[in-house]
Amino acid sequence: MSWRPQYRSSKFRNVYGKVANREHCFDGVPITKNVHDNHFCAVNAKFLAIVTECAGGGAFLVIPLEQTGRVEPNYPKVCGHQGNVLDIKWSPFVENVIASCSEDTSVRIWEIPEGGLKRHMTEAVLELYGHSRRVGLIEWHPTTNNILFSAGYDYKILIWNLESGEPVKMIDCHTDVILCMSFNTDGSLLATTCKDKKLRVMEPRSGKVLKDVSCKNHRVNRVVFLGDMKRLLTTGVSRWNTRQIALWDQEDVSMPLMEEEIDGLSGMLFPFYDVDTHMLYLAGKGDGNIRYYEITTEKPYLNYLMEFRSPAPQKGLGVMPKHGLDVSACEVYRFYKLITLKGLIEPISMIVPRRSDTYQEDIYPMTPGIEPALSPEEWLSGINKDPVLMSLKEGYKRTSKVIYKAPMKEKKRVLVNGIDLLENVPPRTENELLRMFFRQQDEIRRLKDELNQKDVKIRQLELELKNLHNSSKPK
Repeated sequence: MSWRPQYRSSKFRNVYGKVANREHCFDGVPITKNVHDNHFCAVNAKFLAIVTECAGGGAFLVIPLEQTGRVEPNYPKVCGHQGNVLDIKWSPFVENVIASCSEDTSVRIWEIPEGGLKRHMTEAVLELYGHSRRVGLIEWHPTTNNILFSAGYDYKILIWNLESGEPVKMIDCHTDVILCMSFNTDGSLLATTCKDKKLRVMEPRSGKVLKDVSCKNHRVNRVVFLGDMKRLLTTGVSRWNTRQIALWDQEDVSMPLMEEEIDGLSGMLFPFYDVDTHMLYLAGKGDGNIRYYEITTEKPYLNYLMEFRSPAPQKGLGVMPKHGLDVSACEVYRFYKLITLKGLIEPISMIVPRRSDTYQEDIYPMTPGIEPALSPEEWLSGINKDPVLMSLKEGYKRTSKVIYKAPMKEKKRVLVNGIDLLENVPPRTENELLRMFFRQQDEIRRLKDELNQKDVKIRQLELELKNLHNSSKPK
């Protein structure tokens, strides 16, 4: 009997990436040149938000999705931060509300008017101060309304209740900068990666670390929960400095289930997981390609499908929520690719080729919708619920009925667990001490220059007074 290769049947085997026409792209966008390892882009069914290059503070654009084409240089911005904006995320339940975090140590909540901005927006509906250093990451809770997580360079994660505008919990188990946060489907578990080379799985309400592992052979950068499979996937760097992915059992993270080297490039690998199709997308920062795989519960766990290739390198990628996809074109995923060199935002649709024009129920199962499953009080009391599901066949154009009302309150102190976060500052790193030293030296030089100028003016005034006195004497 002759040997035959084993082929695996999959309805996603022929998925391909389709780049939008130039008139459906967003051109002339001054994309930020910040080297922070974030996407600098957030998308929902109404708006596209992009962090921009800006002098004197931080700003980002919010563009309605239908306003494609060239963006005017004087297009209105959201520009209330005093430092560079490092991360932006749309609320999963209120489509006009976006959160941002910045180097100015603040997290801000903005409410975008219907139809987009007509003038610059400088006043946020809510300003959250609790971190003592810059804030690098924010994440919304996947099933609870008005619960936001923020991670700062003070090694802390704060949980904010946006209905009261106060932090309700501080997670203080990390010993270095937090690189990534990811929730499981119902938001009962939080996974984090850290610069201390540890992967942690914790209960977010109590902050109790359930599982942790120090990754020596696989230096983790990013982590993502794989839906209800009770698996975690991380991207990172191997001991030979090659890009690598690893699959972990959620219940036992002592050893990875599998590790696979991707390539020898240096850009960070960003993982994107589609819960509905069980597809994993890997996009490297500075690359032009996007690899995609299908995840299974049985070995070999990871099945390579195909690769989307492009010559233009990507700085970051925004992802459209499921209810914003074009189901008539069998679109299962959509990226918004940031191309800094061209100032271009390029939509890339991942499409399953089908001959029929009817609704394809096998590739569009019930998916998490835009209705929250829990209120902040219910979640804080210990209740967990799966997300409220919706069908894309009839309800994908339905608008959310949830409305956000910001609390009218001023806060001077931020107390969590009896600790004032604004007073308890962690020890500074060597780079921060050097920056502080150089700033102080510049300030000393400036003050000396001012004193010298004042001395010159005083001497001039004394000379004028002496001349005046001499001229007034009788001869």
